[in-house]
Amino acid sequence: MITMGIDMGAKNIKVVVLRDDEIIGKSLVTAGFDVEPAANEAIDKALEAAGVTRDEVDKTVSTGAGEKQAPMFDETKSMVGCDSLGAVYLHPAARSVIDVGAEEGRGMRCDETGKILDFEVNEKCAAGAGAFTEAMSRALEVQLEELGPLSLEADEEVPMNAQCTVFAESEVVTMVHNNISKANMAKAVHDAMASRITSMVRKIGFNKDVVLVGGVARNIGFVTSLNSDLELEVVVPEDPEFVGALGAALAASGWKGGA
Repeated sequence: MITMGIDMGAKNIKVVVLRDDEIIGKSLVTAGFDVEPAANEAIDKALEAAGVTRDEVDKTVSTGAGEKQAPMFDETKSMVGCDSLGAVYLHPAARSVIDVGAEEGRGMRCDETGKILDFEVNEKCAAGAGAFTEAMSRALEVQLEELGPLSLEADEEVPMNAQCTVFAESEVVTMVHNNISKANMAKAVHDAMASRITSMVRKIGFNKDVVLVGGVARNIGFVTSLNSDLELEVVVPEDPEFVGALGAALAASGWKGGA
C-alpha cells in the first residue's frame, strides 16, 4: 500500500510517501504566498523521489495549518495526532511529544499506539514558536542559523521577561545599551522560548521519553535551553520537520504503533 502525508505548515510544506509503512520519498518546499503551486511542487518532488505517480497513491492525508489547501487529500487529521503517530513510529518509547514550528508550539501525551491522551497548544504567543527566534535574530543582527550556536557561548544568564515579540525587541535594545554580549542575549532568547514551552508541557505532564519535533528542533540553542528547563534530554529525530507529514502518511495507512 502506498500512502502520502502532506503537512501544510505556515512556513514550509512537507510531504512524506510510504510503501507498506516504510519511507520511500519526502520533500520540503517553502510555502510562500501562493501555497497551491508550492504544495504541488512538494508532492511532485516526493513522488519522484519515491519513484511512483499520483495515480499509484492509495490514500493521502493532509494536516497542518493549511490542511484544507492541499491540492489532493482523502481526509485531514489534526497536527497533534499526526505528530504523535510520527514520533511513536520513530521512537516507540515516546509518550510525550513537543512540536515547535514557525507559528505555534504544541505539547502532547500519547499511548503506545500514538493515540492522543492530552494536549496543549500555544498559539497566542510568538514567544513559543519559531517566529520568535526569527524576530530576535533580526534584532541581534545575527543570521538565524547562527543564533543557536551563538547562545552556547554565553557566560551569564540574563533574564528576558517579555512574552511578546514586540516587547522582547525593546528588551534587546535595552540589553545592547547595557553592554550585554550577543551570546548572552541569544541565550536569553532561547531560555525565554523554552520557558514558555515548558510551562505549556507541564500542564499536561510528561515522562522522560520526550520527542521534540518541528523545524525549531534543529536549533541547538533552543534544545539546550529546553533540556535544562525539563531536566532531561529530549529525543530529536534525524529529520524533525518531517514528523507531522510522516504521521499523516501513517494515518492514511491505518498504522497503530505498537498495537
